[in-house]
Amino acid sequence: MPELLGPVEVRALAKELDVRPTKKLGQNFVHDTNTVRRIVVASGVGPDDVVLEVGPGLGSLTLALLPACKAVVAVEIDPVLAARLPVTAAEFAPSVASRLTVVGADAMRVTAAEIGLEPTALVANLPYNVSVPIVLHLLAELPSLRTGLVMVQSEVADRMAAGPGSRVYGVPSVKLAWYADARRAGPVPRSVFWPVPNVDSALVAFTRREPPSSVSRQELFTLVDAAFAQRRKTLRAALAGWAGSAERAGQLLVAAGIDPSLRGEQLDIAQFARLAEVASA
Repeated sequence: MPELLGPVEVRALAKELDVRPTKKLGQNFVHDTNTVRRIVVASGVGPDDVVLEVGPGLGSLTLALLPACKAVVAVEIDPVLAARLPVTAAEFAPSVASRLTVVGADAMRVTAAEIGLEPTALVANLPYNVSVPIVLHLLAELPSLRTGLVMVQSEVADRMAAGPGSRVYGVPSVKLAWYADARRAGPVPRSVFWPVPNVDSALVAFTRREPPSSVSRQELFTLVDAAFAQRRKTLRAALAGWAGSAERAGQLLVAAGIDPSLRGEQLDIAQFARLAEVASA
């Protein structure tokens, strides 16, 4: 088993690299070995998996992932951290260091060609400020991704895993549901991070499934954005711009078997898909 990074090692690496965690990049480094072990176990990755890790930072989670899977592709935007990660792997996990590939790129824009391998699982401590866009981009860009376990801000986790009728159900909930079934997979205490963040964290697990409709993702996402742009309005009113008029929106809703007086947060992904299908027919 590789040696993992505890508080002493994390701070020593940061000092060596003159790294000061920044809010801009959403950097909070995990220094608790039990937490990274828990994440790897909860992710369910095995010896046949190619794991995609976003924002590996100093390598705390990376070192725990390497012995558990076939390969790890780590996408890191910070060039200093990206350059040091293979060295850290060689020092702390020499027997499995060859399984690591580091891609210096922005996870919001990284392409399948840049990643090279075909990842089967996403396991990552995601930057808080862009966690949902990163997950949605990677699911769209990498059809090979079948499962994921990501650590995000607790409130974001609630939104990602929310179902219809919840007060936090919204655009992230519906768009993620287009790709996958998602659920909260447990809280993460603030104390496992350095520096200690001023927000709580949680794990979100997801399993990809087939889209609920043959309608294009772009058409459906445009509809979802319109439905939630004015949350307090009924769908008939909120979708007036999308449909061309409130009257037309009402007709489409009725044709899709949806009550025009409902609001966007009351519809599940299948109902949104049915409405998009009716509109494109």
